[in-house]
Amino acid sequence: MVDARMLLSFLEEDTPFGDLTCDAVIPADMTASAVIRAKEACVIAGVEEAAFFFSHLGATAVAKVKDGEMVAAGTVVMAIRGSARAILSAERTALNIMGRMSGIATAAREAVEAVQAVDPAVRVASTRKTCPGLRALDKKAAVLGGAVSHRFSLSDMVMIKDNHLALVGLEEAVRRAKTHSPYHKVEVEVESAKDAVRAAEYGADIVLLDNMTPEGVRAAVAALMTSGLREKVVVEISGGVSRTTLPAYARTGADIISMGALTHSVRNVDVSLDVVPDRK
Repeated sequence: MVDARMLLSFLEEDTPFGDLTCDAVIPADMTASAVIRAKEACVIAGVEEAAFFFSHLGATAVAKVKDGEMVAAGTVVMAIRGSARAILSAERTALNIMGRMSGIATAAREAVEAVQAVDPAVRVASTRKTCPGLRALDKKAAVLGGAVSHRFSLSDMVMIKDNHLALVGLEEAVRRAKTHSPYHKVEVEVESAKDAVRAAEYGADIVLLDNMTPEGVRAAVAALMTSGLREKVVVEISGGVSRTTLPAYARTGADIISMGALTHSVRNVDVSLDVVPDRK
């Protein structure tokens, strides 16, 4: 589970001075039972976080499925019992997180399956194109769907992009990066087969082929092979990759396909909560 302090901030955002409707309408001593259902087939995610919200407010939440499981439409993913006010106060926060995370996990699973059907050795990666403040959840959801995580933050590794190159130049940028720290991988973003070879020659560990067509990627991989450098670098594809183009990119001989769309264009999965009062 991600940092509890962050999850608590979500509850506080939604109930800064309590839940006015519950305080006005629901008796303080009323107890109830509820279930959360997936209203569409999906890879469920956010179960652990949703349970935290209800538990923090004093209700008992029991997961009926595990994060990362594929579930059918109508599946009960969680049962909750306790204070009716607690259940209703946590409802929207829990559903918002579960819906977003399940959407990301489902998209990741679909992408991974599309790529592995072509070449099981190729990995799909999520990127830093996440909603600010939600990166830990977005990244976790992508991993639950089967993707791997690229950099979590700018502190993780050296990634020399086009704007770095515009200021310093490829050879000098790689030289400085390799000198700066022997403990971090150095990735270089390039846009041509020629620059892919140059980056590898200068000592890059990962060559990122940015916004290239599948044909351009194959040409870059071939150039690295001809130069005897292919086995010395990891080849990553990024930029403009979609669900429809994934199979073509998976056939190029690259090692990793990173997809910002997994987290920057999220379609929430529809999940709902139904509550019934406990019988006296």
